[in-house]
Amino acid sequence: MTQEAIKKLISEMTVEEKVSQLTNSAAAVARLGIPQYDWWNEALHGVARAGTATVFPQATGLAAAFDTELLGKIGAVIAEEGRAKYNNALRRGDHAQYYGLTYWSPNVNIYRDPRWGRGQETYGEDPYLTSRLGVAFIRGVQQRGGAHLKAAACAKHFAVHSGPESIRHGFNAEVSEKDLRETYLPAFEAAVKEGEVEAVMGAYNAVNGVPSCCNSYLLQTILRGEWGFTGHVVSDCGAIADISEHHKYAEDYPEAAALGIKNGCDLNCGSVYEKLLDAYEQDLVTEADLDTALMHLFGTRARLGMLGEATEYDDIPLSVVACPEHKALSLSAAEESLVLLKNDGFLPLKKEAMRKVAVLGPNANSFEVLLGNYFGIPTEYSTPFAGIKEYLGDGVEAVTARGCKYFEQDVDAGYSIEKLVKDADAVILCMGLTADYEGEEGDANNPYASGDRTDIALPAAQKAFIKTVAQFNQNVVLLNFSGGATAFGEDLNYARAVLQCWYPGEQGGRAIARLLFGEYSPCGRLPVTFYAGTDDLPDFCDYTMKNRTYRYFTGKPEFPFGYGLSYTTFVYSPVTAEEADGILTLRVTVTNTGGCAGKEVVRLFRSETCPPENQPLKSLIRFEKISLAPGESREVAFTVPAQDSFRWNADGKKEYLPHSAFRYFTEN
Repeated sequence: MTQEAIKKLISEMTVEEKVSQLTNSAAAVARLGIPQYDWWNEALHGVARAGTATVFPQATGLAAAFDTELLGKIGAVIAEEGRAKYNNALRRGDHAQYYGLTYWSPNVNIYRDPRWGRGQETYGEDPYLTSRLGVAFIRGVQQRGGAHLKAAACAKHFAVHSGPESIRHGFNAEVSEKDLRETYLPAFEAAVKEGEVEAVMGAYNAVNGVPSCCNSYLLQTILRGEWGFTGHVVSDCGAIADISEHHKYAEDYPEAAALGIKNGCDLNCGSVYEKLLDAYEQDLVTEADLDTALMHLFGTRARLGMLGEATEYDDIPLSVVACPEHKALSLSAAEESLVLLKNDGFLPLKKEAMRKVAVLGPNANSFEVLLGNYFGIPTEYSTPFAGIKEYLGDGVEAVTARGCKYFEQDVDAGYSIEKLVKDADAVILCMGLTADYEGEEGDANNPYASGDRTDIALPAAQKAFIKTVAQFNQNVVLLNFSGGATAFGEDLNYARAVLQCWYPGEQGGRAIARLLFGEYSPCGRLPVTFYAGTDDLPDFCDYTMKNRTYRYFTGKPEFPFGYGLSYTTFVYSPVTAEEADGILTLRVTVTNTGGCAGKEVVRLFRSETCPPENQPLKSLIRFEKISLAPGESREVAFTVPAQDSFRWNADGKKEYLPHSAFRYFTEN
């Protein structure tokens, strides 16, 4: 449907009919052939909340893979399974929530503080990594290039949003223009300009005093003006109500609705935009304001083929959902996501040397720990114990017990731990959290912080359990499950190996077992800093970047951004540089000097040679994941054009510098 056809359709609608299209539950307008549609759907790491689906690792785990190709493939699976579900729903005449094609993913907010429960939904703390993975995911979901979009992605939450959850509805994030441009906006800009993302979701919080969903500086000046965004803007759910109820920025719902739609929020997740009829009668909005929003919304529906025309995707069958190929990709993604933090040589284990393996802890046989938040329902759950037991087969005894619960008030002394572990060849301790304890306000069962953490260390009950087990058996491998950074402290002393597992998806147990027994070499790298303790963190409500993330943190982390061990070793040559026509080319040769094949994430950083105050200590600017056989070498080349040679000054303006003003280096 052309723009002119959309304009004509809108011109034939009454004001009441127009308003009926501006909430997520859009009504049918039968006389004009407009079907009912619910815009709300989720697909953070697989199609969510719509029954069976392939469930991939949670977003922070996907970020740990440092693999844009993988994110694109996952996005493509989401689009394929989503279209199948949508087609099936249409055949049933079902227009319910979670069966549409407008997915409110990815979350490209910066994970600036590990206490934030929703940080698990993001691609970590680095703007460049987040932008690359976000663009890859968006392109995979949307499949632009054909006659129609296969599905529509949505970059959220715009902008400057990363907790605390308990006060998000009325919170005002105060941010400098420098931090805004340097840290909080780059991933959104890339999503719009490179990913051509179809939607952007406004955040709950205010930014510098103005609620995000009626913030003309964000939605009009930057998003549509500077970046040229042509899609639609949707509010976070309930955020328009927050404009009056919690931010006190409007007197009532009609004024809140008017402020939202006039300042660039086209669609209300919620019901406050129903009050636009009152706002229209009070001359707070014009019919032209409604038409502008409808052009954006119907443009998306037309590009998806929802306004009466057939698409090239209409015959995708339900049989593609959770098919073997998609499940294999989930297993591969889980393998790529796991980060080996410590290994004294105990790993990989040798199956033939095992007589008994004990798999203990609150997450040993938990299917919840696989899922994170915003998930679909897998056809099977490979828990850590199930994956290890399956791998070992009948020839090795595998035992399991919860051992302790998640928190101190739930200490469980009902197990004879000594009997379980004393004669085990390996003890696999599955500790950490689940999305039941960290996540979004209202979803996580965390009464003291609305889904956020107050302490990034393991809970006291788990620390005590680890210490107790180590007294009976020193062959301990600690598996930590969490959405973000954990401070281990003395826990590291009780384990011969430590593996960060995130929330690893439906195939997590199989991926873990295959890593533990050396079927592949670990290759995940941390997309966030693992701090030594909560005391290293600034005030949670402080949105300045001072002493936050690896780019500004001046302390000593427990494990730095980008860290991750392998079963093999890689040696890097010195970085060489050559410049021609303003383009800097940097080359490094990487050699696998160990005894097994492995993957390495080659990361290029830069820092200023003479930085002014308040500049990043270093910043990731390029990365590439490569596979090397034992003894194999490969040259990796990165190019940096002149337009990428800049810094953000104190006023949030780009200052272009010669390449010689920077030091370029790799880390491994």
